[in-house]
Amino acid sequence: MRFDSFEHLLSHFAETSPDAPALRYETETLSFSQLLAHVRARAAELKEGKKTCLGLLCDGSLDNVIEIFAANLAGLQLVLLDSSLEAEVLKTLIRYTDVDALWGDEELKEELALSLMAGVKDGKGKILFFTSGTTERSKAVVLTDHSLCQSAWNGSEKLPLSPDDTLLCLLPLGHVFGFVCGLLWGLSCGSCVALGRGQRHYFDDCGFYRPTAVSVVPMLLGFLVKMRCINPELKLVLVGAGDCPASLLGAAGQMGLRVSFGYGLTETSSGVAISVKGDPYAMEVCPDDTITIADDGEILIEAPTCMMLGYYKRPDATREVLRDGVFHTGDLGRFDENGLLHITGRKKDMLVLPDGTKIFLPEYESAIMQALGHTELAVTLRGERPMLVFSGEGDAAAIGEKLRPLMRTLPRGQQIAEILMTNEPLPRTATGKIKRWELQQKVSAKA
Repeated sequence: MRFDSFEHLLSHFAETSPDAPALRYETETLSFSQLLAHVRARAAELKEGKKTCLGLLCDGSLDNVIEIFAANLAGLQLVLLDSSLEAEVLKTLIRYTDVDALWGDEELKEELALSLMAGVKDGKGKILFFTSGTTERSKAVVLTDHSLCQSAWNGSEKLPLSPDDTLLCLLPLGHVFGFVCGLLWGLSCGSCVALGRGQRHYFDDCGFYRPTAVSVVPMLLGFLVKMRCINPELKLVLVGAGDCPASLLGAAGQMGLRVSFGYGLTETSSGVAISVKGDPYAMEVCPDDTITIADDGEILIEAPTCMMLGYYKRPDATREVLRDGVFHTGDLGRFDENGLLHITGRKKDMLVLPDGTKIFLPEYESAIMQALGHTELAVTLRGERPMLVFSGEGDAAAIGEKLRPLMRTLPRGQQIAEILMTNEPLPRTATGKIKRWELQQKVSAKA
């Protein structure tokens, strides 16, 4: 069923399936009627508080979900924040988005209190998520409960769940993929959503909750498969928010799992295409969306029900990517003979060399990973030549020697000119993507 708002969704199931389980967290379970009662009670409290813009330091708990729904019902603008970010970064985000109240960790709230602003006048229904920021600093994307509910319906039309299913939510709610595909997808189908208990429980959450479906990013899927943390009831895995090696998808399939791959963006309220059978990289376009491929291979999206209102306070950046209702993704793709979408890369995941030669980084880095048997690495530019940043133990000379056969197959200008060894983890987004702008900054600082 298609829902217009969070209140519409919760009210529908509270009336039609009042005793059905809606949310589980640790040993507590709330039915749909209980969830709605908690949300409405909290919304009444928030209305009395006279605040206008709530920043949520998301921890994925039951109270966190209730606060999100309640604040929306109370008419507040919501800003979903990653509580693992450094305090100085959070202070900047809070000031940027006009937050006048905070929810979450009490100690962190106290540290951030002086950054609170005067609030907003027109924030009702608005929910701000930050882009993953792999190639530049994150922007706040303005979505609504309406667009998020439409996105959940859009995906469930291609990949439905049933009221008998339990969807395990392991992903951060501050990321739109986690919020839509880890939470709303399940609730909008009348399924029970089990809220993960944090990173330290990745190893045993499947055994604890016994889910039938789970949404993951590639890194998390790799962990679950490697550690064999898969419960017998788990049948469906939705992978998104990043490139996933075919070997990993194959390993998951060998464990008896049905694996679907989803493609979407924060700006489109999450998914716009999803694989439903056969090749997991061959995706059907969701019913509310229209996708075309530009002459240069860029994916262009029309998503009238799910499209962002724009970037917060960034009309210039909004106009740059959203033109006449068409979103210019910066991603590259193609349609096969069956009309299925394949993602082939990203414009900004390229290095442009002085002679105009372009290096497509995912493909280039994948070949290096295979040659070295190591995945914690990335390629960037120092000066005008490619540099390999290698995180882990080893010797640069030995690594260079192992790379020599691969490098000999490439033109000289495309060969790795320098290797930077580091014991620090590579900068990544919450979904595991390399923050290329931050990596470039660090490399430049070491020059």
